[in-house]
Amino acid sequence: MQRDVLVVGESLVDIVHAADGSTREYAGGSAANVAVALARLGRPVQFVTAWADDERGRVLAEHLDRAGVRLAADPQVLTRTATAAATLGADGGASYEFDLEWRIGQVEVEPPRVVHTCSLGAVLEPGATDVVALISRLRDVATISYDINARPAITGTGAGVVALVERMVAVSDLVKASDEDLAVLYPDLDLEVAARRLLKLGPVAVVVTRGPDGATWYAEDTRVDVASLPVEVADTIGAGDTFGAAMIDALWDRGSLADLSPDEIADVLAHAARAAAVTVSRPGADPPYREEL
Repeated sequence: MQRDVLVVGESLVDIVHAADGSTREYAGGSAANVAVALARLGRPVQFVTAWADDERGRVLAEHLDRAGVRLAADPQVLTRTATAAATLGADGGASYEFDLEWRIGQVEVEPPRVVHTCSLGAVLEPGATDVVALISRLRDVATISYDINARPAITGTGAGVVALVERMVAVSDLVKASDEDLAVLYPDLDLEVAARRLLKLGPVAVVVTRGPDGATWYAEDTRVDVASLPVEVADTIGAGDTFGAAMIDALWDRGSLADLSPDEIADVLAHAARAAAVTVSRPGADPPYREEL
């Protein structure tokens, strides 16, 4: 039987305020975007998340069901479905204001192939402690992927947030961070120094994305860089989530992270960059299907 990817984290509705004054709502949330992206790439996905029994919760349920994402636990554990008000700048970049609570219910799953968590689900209490406990329980049977995806608008900044992030990094095998994430966590550190600080906590690899300037894979004795693809940007919502999902997809049949050659690493990053380029080319978190790559 093919083992699943288990994605753990928040689902929410993005309320997007465009530069032209229009407003639209999209199903989203960092973890939900990853789950959908993986399902569209043909990977079997189970999802642990949370929403309320309300209209926006039904929108999220329908969105995930259409993508083929299976729920691994009852998500109806909140009093209201979370939202993120995203304001787009002229360059398509988004800034966020959140209305969000986070917790998860009881989870019982067969051992997955990969466990992925990210963003608010890994650091926002009371749910974050349960997320870390779940992942720690599965660490010996699955590869653990973690996308920091910092959201200082809701978590704040400083030593407390850094400690929560580093707690999750310490139980992960593959960590992804953007240059903006590292600037939030370690404002006084050079990008590579910050990445290697995370690496010393225990993961096999840390991948740093830099938007249009490409991405870099850091391992103990390895550094591999790839360029981004030139693309006309609609907005950047979901781009990092798609990149992380596509890395998991590209790593699916490649064996141990520690045994990858530089050429294999470059192929993984290039695949992720292609997928992210599709997402930024269209509005909202709308990751590609495999045939689009």
